[in-house]
Amino acid sequence: MALYIDKGSAGFESVLNSDFVDKTGVINMLNACINTENRFICVSRPRRFGKTVAANMIYAYYNRKADGKTLFNGFEITKSATYEKYLNKFPTIYIDINEFAQIDRKLVVKEFQKLVIKDLKLSYPDLEQSSDLKIALDEIHSKTGDKFVLIVDEWDSLIRDVDKDVQEEYLMLLRALFKANNSKDIFALVYMTGILPILKYETQSALNNFGEYSFIKPGPTAKYYGFTKNEVKDICERHGMDLELMEHSYDGYIVGTEQSMFNPTSVMRCVLYREYSNYWGKSASYATIERYIKKDFSGLRAKIVKLLEGGAITIEPTSFRNDMKHIENTDDVLTLLAHLGYLSYNPLFKKVTIPNTEVADEFKNSIRNCGWGGLSLAVGQSFDLLDATVSGDKKFIAEAMDSYHDDATSFLEYNDENSLACAIKLAYYAAQDYYEIFREFPSGKGFADMVFVPLKNSPYPAIVVELKYDKSAQGAIAQIKAKQYHIKLRGLSNKIVLLGINYDKSTKKHEVELEELEG
Repeated sequence: MALYIDKGSAGFESVLNSDFVDKTGVINMLNACINTENRFICVSRPRRFGKTVAANMIYAYYNRKADGKTLFNGFEITKSATYEKYLNKFPTIYIDINEFAQIDRKLVVKEFQKLVIKDLKLSYPDLEQSSDLKIALDEIHSKTGDKFVLIVDEWDSLIRDVDKDVQEEYLMLLRALFKANNSKDIFALVYMTGILPILKYETQSALNNFGEYSFIKPGPTAKYYGFTKNEVKDICERHGMDLELMEHSYDGYIVGTEQSMFNPTSVMRCVLYREYSNYWGKSASYATIERYIKKDFSGLRAKIVKLLEGGAITIEPTSFRNDMKHIENTDDVLTLLAHLGYLSYNPLFKKVTIPNTEVADEFKNSIRNCGWGGLSLAVGQSFDLLDATVSGDKKFIAEAMDSYHDDATSFLEYNDENSLACAIKLAYYAAQDYYEIFREFPSGKGFADMVFVPLKNSPYPAIVVELKYDKSAQGAIAQIKAKQYHIKLRGLSNKIVLLGINYDKSTKKHEVELEELEG
């Protein structure tokens, strides 16, 4: 039984038996590249963004053993003029590089070629013995005239965090396959996926004949990886889920021209378990963030703090070498985190943000463990602070703020009411799971400094925060009531908590006042 070439469509059939969202339009884009100068394509996206689903779909379309007419009936690709022209017409090889992860790294490139060649002999029995995959494919083409479609899933898993010798050997194989003079004779199309774009050496790409479509520069592939808002809206309607809560948890990605993209794996797990929870952390590790934000680059901590409190940071992504080992400055760190899906990149303004509460949880976990003094402690204790606010424990709130306000401020470029607002938002980091948090919220006769609007499933009350600097907490409460900052929160919960906080610059102490109103 074939393992790599023309092995049918079991992978795609499994997807169709689940809750398939039609992304077959990407095949039309690939068809336009067949046997052209654009036949070498690399799509990079974070984990859980549909790369493998797409690879299985594309494999089912091109390989000769699949029943494409049945599989693709009714989908977008059937409207394409090239649909039948290329449907199940090519000898198609599908290789998931992750399958070779257990092989000794020093032997993996040789063993990888050996296994694929062995599989090719099942379809081409006259193939002479060879240990070189490029030579084997060249021989098949010379004898039969066949041109291949090659799909390589997670191509970069053999260059991430491996020693230089293995990386070089693997890249030499890829160059031999795809940059030789007769590579275009052998391949009708090469489609690779990975987490990172193709590795750069100096100023050149290791495979500069590939068209690259990355998470931060996706081109026409933007809508085919991840779920759009309309797609999630349809899923919510079919399954009785809440779109607003889906947006809060899994939206927030800007991908090229798509202004609202959701993490598809998290959306589908939310539907499966019927719980708006953090599914990112179940398939990745916050240690990935921690590893990079602890790097001692100028301004990095201040920028991370700004991201944590909901800000946007300008970056220049072009210097990044697409390599997890060669991280040389703050922009490299933030660009890598964008490629990994921990940040959303806005190409119009070249800014990154934390996209949603699911990813925010991963930042929270990394900050708790990265040794940032009182700031790490505060983020770790933010649930306690939220509970203290609801229960009216003014002493706990004041002491908590005293313990880390200076730590937060030390990472910032200001020391005024803005820094106090930043510190407050960081202190209540856990609240992001239960609230939409707004600064300068228009309500009543002005703008409240901060407002915590409870989500539909939140067990917590609405909160209005007024901040003072060298004045009084009681004056803050009086201002909330006088200007009716709480008025828009009526009916959102059983009660509304008014929280006044004053910071005394001379004593570096916080004064807290609390008052409850009926919701």
